[in-house]
Amino acid sequence: MANPQSNLDELMKDPKAAGLLKNKEVLQRLLTSPDTKRLMELLSKNAGDSLKSAAAKGDTSALVGMVQQVMESKEGAQVIGRIRQSVPKEKQ
Repeated sequence: MANPQSNLDELMKDPKAAGLLKNKEVLQRLLTSPDTKRLMELLSKNAGDSLKSAAAKGDTSALVGMVQQVMESKEGAQVIGRIRQSVPKEKQ
């Protein structure tokens, strides 16, 4: 099984992801938002046990595929759009 720390190390290489992970207030608000909860419901509905397995293994390519599948629906695209808007823009 993949080491979760190594996945975090990879994530921290992305400036946007690193910035979000360092902003605990924004991250907490994002994780507890109704849109994030709805996204998880949609992912669970579409992927079922595959979602849990991919998340546990840190299989980001599988997770991205699941999110893309959810985004094909109108509701999924709207939920993800609202989540994106709630994340602060990177300062130039």
